[in-house]
Amino acid sequence: MADTEANRGPATWRIVLAALLDFTTAFTVLGFIVATIFGGRTEGGFNLQGWPALLFFILIVAYFVVFNRFFGGTIWKHILGARR
Repeated sequence: MADTEANRGPATWRIVLAALLDFTTAFTVLGFIVATIFGGRTEGGFNLQGWPALLFFILIVAYFVVFNRFFGGTIWKHILGARR
């Protein structure tokens, strides 16, 4: 029996692109949220140090864990159809 595209899953480029877009989106959105709350906003974006930076890192990891575990994939995985 020949493998069809449905049996093989999504193309590798979709998975890689979804991961890059998810990281970029999470980095930007969560970075600005944490920076706004803790006063790390700058003219060119945000600058986080110490506890706010650690919180930011934890939130990025949580984004991937929560979305993949409880929602069947991250936002960009859903958009690009890159779920396995």
